Amino acid sequence: MNDALVSIRPATPDDVPLIRQLIAELAEYERMAEAAVATDAGLRAQLFGPQPAAEVLIGEVDGAAAGFALFFHNFSTFTGKRGLYLEDIFVRPAFRGAGLGKQLMAALARIAVQRDCARFEWSVLDWNTPSIAFYRSLGAVGMDKWTLQRLDGTALHALAARDEL
Repeated sequence: MNDALVSIRPATPDDVPLIRQLIAELAEYERMAEAAVATDAGLRAQLFGPQPAAEVLIGEVDGAAAGFALFFHNFSTFTGKRGLYLEDIFVRPAFRGAGLGKQLMAALARIAVQRDCARFEWSVLDWNTPSIAFYRSLGAVGMDKWTLQRLDGTALHALAARDEL
């Protein structure tokens, strides 16, 4: 696949079914298929509505949809600048080795630099050693002293319902 034509473009509303399908494929790869409950309507509203929550790049190899990267901005209080947070990146197995993953990451880095972001960050599952090795090859550094915390479902709603802590 070294001579394959790789291209990256911003997603459009017409890409919503493709984005949902790629999310489902990523969830299957990450052993979390049951967690992928996004709908076309929900994605359309969140990605292309009046206040988009995230942006998506679509990667193509020889004209075929081969992967995606979904990202949004966060903010660093220490630097006083926004950052770029990569929520998900996925390249379909048949297209791995064509350089699409590197090109998606480079495109995201360019966006971060163009938008004057202080950082480009993401999380990776600790068992996903191929991805970790890939990120290290790009110069990424693990933030081993930090642990991700999450509230969702019942715990999120229970905390939101509390009048005082």
